[in-house]
Amino acid sequence: MDDGFESGPFLVRPEWIDSNGHLNLAYYILLFDEATDALWQSVGLGDAIRARGFGTFAVETHTLYRAELMQGEAVTVGSVVVGVDGKRLHVAHEMRRVRDGVVSSQQELLYLCVDLATRRVTGWPGEMQTVLAKRVGVAPDWCGRRVVRPGASPEAMG
Repeated sequence: MDDGFESGPFLVRPEWIDSNGHLNLAYYILLFDEATDALWQSVGLGDAIRARGFGTFAVETHTLYRAELMQGEAVTVGSVVVGVDGKRLHVAHEMRRVRDGVVSSQQELLYLCVDLATRRVTGWPGEMQTVLAKRVGVAPDWCGRRVVRPGASPEAMG
């Protein structure tokens, strides 16, 4: 993602491989979480905001799996802030294999700002919303999708 932040490389560990011989879906999420931590440090949402008594909680995620990852493969994650308002932050991650640049997975997330003392959603402290707004980039074309069975309307999933 051209207007975002890149983290990694991260290495696919042997213990993350599932019975199908590729990276288990839980570890894609772990790798995306590592990328989130790196992004947070770059925008002031890591240790700096926690020291002020605030944090971010993920409230929604959507993950797309595009290509297998095998044991020992290295990946990087491109991240972009897609949007921000008074208490929400929308982020997109795109994971690529280092060896060939192929997109292996994409993740879209929505976070809320939380007061860690009360465990309640609150507005961004101080200038944080302004800082985050300056980091907003272009949303990838795969953002905003929903899970729908091919050939069926969402209502048919009932």
